Amino acid sequence: MQQKVLDGRYELDRKIGEGGMARVYLGRDLRLNRRVAIKIPHRHMRDDADFLDRFRHEAQAAAILAHPNIVDVYDVGQDGDIHYIVMEYVEGTDLKSLINREAPLAVTTAVGIAAQIARGLSAAHRAGMVHRDIKPQNVIVTDDGHVRITDFGIAKSHLSTAMTETGVSLGTVDYISPEQAQGLQATPQSDIYALGIVLYEMLTARLPFKGDSAVAVAMKHVTEQPLTPRQINPHIPVQLEGLILRAMDKDPARRPRSAQEFAEQLANYSQLADQETVVNAVLGNEPAAARPPTYAPARPTSPIHTGNTGRVSIPPPRPTPARAPQQEGLGCGVFLVGMLILAGVLGIVMLFSSGALNDLFGRLSNGNGSPTPVVLQPSNTSLPDEPSPTPDARVSVPNLVGLSDGAAQELLRSLQLIPAPRSENHPSVSQGIVITQSVAAGELLEPNQPVSYTVSVGPVFVTVPNVRRMPQSSAQSQLTAEGLKVVIIEQPDREIDAGFVISQTPNPDLRIAQGETVTLRVSLGDVVRFPDVIGLQISEAQAILERTEGIRLEFIDEQGPDRLPNFENYAPNQVVSAQIRNGQGLNNGDYVPRDSVIILGIRKP
Repeated sequence: MQQKVLDGRYELDRKIGEGGMARVYLGRDLRLNRRVAIKIPHRHMRDDADFLDRFRHEAQAAAILAHPNIVDVYDVGQDGDIHYIVMEYVEGTDLKSLINREAPLAVTTAVGIAAQIARGLSAAHRAGMVHRDIKPQNVIVTDDGHVRITDFGIAKSHLSTAMTETGVSLGTVDYISPEQAQGLQATPQSDIYALGIVLYEMLTARLPFKGDSAVAVAMKHVTEQPLTPRQINPHIPVQLEGLILRAMDKDPARRPRSAQEFAEQLANYSQLADQETVVNAVLGNEPAAARPPTYAPARPTSPIHTGNTGRVSIPPPRPTPARAPQQEGLGCGVFLVGMLILAGVLGIVMLFSSGALNDLFGRLSNGNGSPTPVVLQPSNTSLPDEPSPTPDARVSVPNLVGLSDGAAQELLRSLQLIPAPRSENHPSVSQGIVITQSVAAGELLEPNQPVSYTVSVGPVFVTVPNVRRMPQSSAQSQLTAEGLKVVIIEQPDREIDAGFVISQTPNPDLRIAQGETVTLRVSLGDVVRFPDVIGLQISEAQAILERTEGIRLEFIDEQGPDRLPNFENYAPNQVVSAQIRNGQGLNNGDYVPRDSVIILGIRKP
């Protein structure tokens, strides 16, 4: 930053923060002699008229907020092409650093912080402002525990007529509400959802959703339920867990009706903890020794909802199924009947074994009393008219992988099998070629059975997103979320701030296959490459530096044996070292800020 004082009033000291759109500097209001924080958009945003309109308008809207839990906005202005917002400077630590250092926080500490955030949000919502980016990084906690919400940079005012820029994702994906993740308008309930996640993180030291990309995390906010807080930290009171899960409900209508209501519920959660656990009434009259233990469930199977009073109702335990009454005297009768049946069976077996029953049946059959033998056929004897076994009519499934879909269908039909193709994208197999089959080659099937197989429809094609002027990390995340590879080339640029994308290849909006590479040229800032002059004679080095724009040779430092190690290894007047005037040492090829003043060290003649 070349200009040190804005409008002759705000003196810039040092950078204390940076985001995707702007930097924040510690400064001083020379007129009122107080420290301030000054937010200045990145240089490449200065020509974006829509962004600057939103920057000024939303800052002016935030300036009307006055609340103990919101950082004050003092002034909004412009000095030449530099736009700025002047804010109250709050000395403390951001909540994210506190979480990283100390989480899980004590319940009373976390609840106190969350309640203060909720009260600040309530004031903003009453003024028609939705923050849209509540996260621990935007919350400052002072040493005495006072909480201040900052950075209404993407806040939306009811007074604003500016629409969200197409393709710009607002908010931080770790805390984004399901409705924002689906591209819907943010509401006060969106801020409450984000606050629920902040409270979840304070008490568990974990975020509820993680993924390989920002898109994957956003989709989990829409479709997945998180682990309940007590599964991670069982010391969280069950009633407080219910409040957290209610704030994180996917449906905005089921979250607290307002930030003020949520603040009151958090402040009163300890009273909820004193409520007695509901006991199953069926067990109420049983003796204590026969009664199963009752307990509050470790976690609710669904979010615990509260009424207008803020009190949490705990669902009663499921009723224990009642047993059928026992019938007295039945066991003995059943036993006697069983014994009689067993005795009868044993008697019949003995008659068969002695031949008496066979003799009796013979006499009855001829009517004259003379015995007629009865032959009993063994059970495993084949009957004369039993058909002989038929040959196996099953068909061996062929190998279909690598065939075209048409050839696979023709082959299966020739074998009296039914083709059942389905399609699937594949990054390397051409369209129309079979890539897998559900029934292994060689397996036997009955005729007219279906055989499922998968046919490639080629790679997935995606539209290359526009990531120009985005921070490198955000650009990489967005491209990898589309299944694209990324190559980074760094280079100086006088207009684009360091770390931001200058250009991309292929260009935005082209359709390419997933897995292809997008090359990003990323700015190193307004820097100049220091030429390869170390090792040359001083006359050659001077000539090269005179032709190098943005670098000026100020001084030649002659070094003798007392200062130069291995003095005899260098030629007289050979350049042995280089540094910027501020003392920073240089090597050939290093990048230095434009207009740097250089000192060369040479071996003394």
